[in-house]
Amino acid sequence: SGRAGPRDWRIWVNRRELMLVVLLLGAAIWFGSGRMGAPRDVRLTFLGLLYVAVLGIQVAFPEGNPLRVATGGSAALWLILGGFFVVFMAYRQIIRMLRDKAETKEQKAPQKTDTFSETELNRYARHIVLREIGGAGQKALKDASVLVVGAGGLGAPALQYLAAAGVGTIGVIDDDTVENTNLQRQVIHSDADIGMPKVFSAQNHMMAQNPFVTVRPYNRRMTQEIAAELIADYDVVLDGTDNFETRYLVNDACIAGAVPLVSGALSQWEGQMSVFDPARGAPCYRCIFPQAPAPHLAPSCAEAGVIGPLPGVIGSMMAVEAIKLITGAGTAARGQMMIYDALYGENRNITLERRPDCPTCGQL
Repeated sequence: SGRAGPRDWRIWVNRRELMLVVLLLGAAIWFGSGRMGAPRDVRLTFLGLLYVAVLGIQVAFPEGNPLRVATGGSAALWLILGGFFVVFMAYRQIIRMLRDKAETKEQKAPQKTDTFSETELNRYARHIVLREIGGAGQKALKDASVLVVGAGGLGAPALQYLAAAGVGTIGVIDDDTVENTNLQRQVIHSDADIGMPKVFSAQNHMMAQNPFVTVRPYNRRMTQEIAAELIADYDVVLDGTDNFETRYLVNDACIAGAVPLVSGALSQWEGQMSVFDPARGAPCYRCIFPQAPAPHLAPSCAEAGVIGPLPGVIGSMMAVEAIKLITGAGTAARGQMMIYDALYGENRNITLERRPDCPTCGQL
């Protein structure tokens, strides 16, 4: 009739009971010997011997043999069980390797502290021996925070030199991605970074340059809603943007927070740079440029072109001014605009005055 009789049921029940005995024996080997202090490798060895013995019975004895029947009657079940065990152990090993790798990386990463490590002292030695900076100035750089608006032509060299100089916290805000056309002048990015948000590309290269600094990337556009609150968190702001709307926005927020603003601009062969700081007697950006010029009078780099090294010159000058503002070294470029003409190798300084009727800083 095809139905299982009482004898078949007994065989099936006995088979399950004996398989359960084998599994319980395995559990006893693992947990019992563990309680007795047996090493993990020894316990695994005994489990392996038990598994090999049971599997050997299934392979060596003919079908229908009582011992083979008592331990399952087929090698397939034990092979599946062994497969699951191998997958589980492999998974655990991978997790352990990843954890060890992460811990090793964390241990190797330099620890950021309030004091200088021997590596940092050696790294910043050329700063420390400068009379105008010294150890106190380098400590001021370590404790300082600088926000760079724009990770493009001007931001690229400024960010690199601020990181190399040991400025403790550097923020960078930009909503753009790296493009092939950027690489002619935006030297903080590389060909492999094309398509990556500029702030993350800049962060990667800055951390590779100096792992002792903290980089805060803001992958978004500077807007009215965030400008004042964001800028208030920093000691100095560098504006390397290429549009007047953002320049006015950053200028207004810096005035509200009494934060010095280092501003740069460039076109074709000429660049300019100034420090706008009305809280300390200098004019603000709107004092000098009360209104945005007509678009055809201030074309973008894409429209007018720009010689590749020029952003490096102006951006580096901006980084120098930031370092001077932080350390108190020398005289910052407050109330003056430095203009560099790369085509003819000329430098000019123009004195700037505050406008009493400036709608932004006139009441300060």
